Amino acid sequence: MKIIDETGTPWICDKCNEKLELEKTNILYLDADFEVELWKCPKCKMVLIEEDLARGKILEVEKALEDK
Repeated sequence: MKIIDETGTPWICDKCNEKLELEKTNILYLDADFEVELWKCPKCKMVLIEEDLARGKILEVEKALEDK
């Protein structure tokens, strides 16, 4: 997913109706803390985790941490 789709329309927070902004965000998983840039609503702070990231890098990290 991208913040701007093929038509040039930005992602909008469904709850707040605000444009999402790219922001550094901490993710905590199994006592491990990671800082990544994610699309975030400036008002309610909900984040968009893109499918590519969730099925790719985050899944790799998740499996590595669970194996420890």
